[in-house]
Amino acid sequence: MIRVNLLPHRAEKRKARQIQLIAFSLIALVLGAVVVGFVHTYISTQISYQERRNKYLKEETAVLDKQIDEIKKLREQTESLLARKTVVEDLQTTRSDVVHLLDQMLRILPDGVYLKSIRQTGNKINLAGFAQSNARVSTLMRAIDNSQWLESASLVEIHAAGGSGGARLSEFTLNFSLKKQAPATPVTPSKTDGKKS
Repeated sequence: MIRVNLLPHRAEKRKARQIQLIAFSLIALVLGAVVVGFVHTYISTQISYQERRNKYLKEETAVLDKQIDEIKKLREQTESLLARKTVVEDLQTTRSDVVHLLDQMLRILPDGVYLKSIRQTGNKINLAGFAQSNARVSTLMRAIDNSQWLESASLVEIHAAGGSGGARLSEFTLNFSLKKQAPATPVTPSKTDGKKS
């Protein structure tokens, strides 16, 4: 006997496929939402982590900037103190130079030479004055070169100048230098020291 299925099997299969498609679509949608949510959460976590790191780095950079500023101030203070120390040391080493200069000028100044001005710039001395003759200026220059505190006498200019009472004077300008450190003069006792006749 022949059995004929009169039920609408195609419609049922179609309906089953639609239900299956809707189920797969819902599952895919749920899975997609879960994946998107997971990715969003992961990215948000990474962003917040990076923001925390950036904030920490900014705070540390600010701390380092303050420390760098303090180091710069300390360096400036150190340089200032070293400059002051150098000035004090220079003053300490050169404080007796003026005394030696004036003492030597009194000792070596020949008769007939009159000083008008003495200017000191560092170790360089500029001397201006009047002399009764050119030979007295030469004597002064030789005395400067032979001095234990002075050196390098050089004549800048000399010219005739009218003197008082008709006397003929020469006006001169010369330069010389203070020695950095004068040689120590040994004290030698004379033969008569300690002996009484």
